[in-house]
Amino acid sequence: MLITLYLVSKGILVKPTLYVSAFFEKYKSLYYDNLTRVRTHSDLTQWVRFFLEGVRQTSENSIQTFKSIITLREECESIILSLGKKTKMAKNFLHYLYAKPIVDSQDVVEAFAINLATALRLIEDFVRLGILREMTGFKRNRVFAFSKYIQLFD
Repeated sequence: MLITLYLVSKGILVKPTLYVSAFFEKYKSLYYDNLTRVRTHSDLTQWVRFFLEGVRQTSENSIQTFKSIITLREECESIILSLGKKTKMAKNFLHYLYAKPIVDSQDVVEAFAINLATALRLIEDFVRLGILREMTGFKRNRVFAFSKYIQLFD
C-alpha cells in the first residue's frame, strides 16, 4: 500500500487504484527470496523486475475489474428503467451502492432523506430486480448486499 501511495504522491497514479500488496502476499516466498537476494548478492535488478511484474499483473487485474464494473453498471441501469417514475431515485440509489454495497433500510432513509416505507419499497424493488440480495434471513433488521459488485473484488 505504501508503494501505491508513493506513486500517487509523485503523480504517477491519480488515485490509489493499485493494490500491489496482494501480489506480494500471493507470492510471499518469491518476495522474501528477492529481498534476500538484494541483501546477499546486491541484486537490485531482480527485485525491480519482481516489483514491476507485480505492478503489471495488478494493473491488468485492475483494468479487468474496472471493465466489469462498467458492464455491471450498464446492466443495472438498464434493469432499473423498468421502474418507471421511480427510475431517478433508483439511479441515485444504484450510485450510492457503489460506495456502500452493504446496506440496511436505515442507511437508505438517512442517505436520501426519505421515510422508512419508501426506503423499504426501493430496497424491495432492487431485490426483485436481482440487484440486491437479503443476507440475514430475518423479517426485521435485514441487511442487503450488492453481491454482483462485491464479487468483482474476490
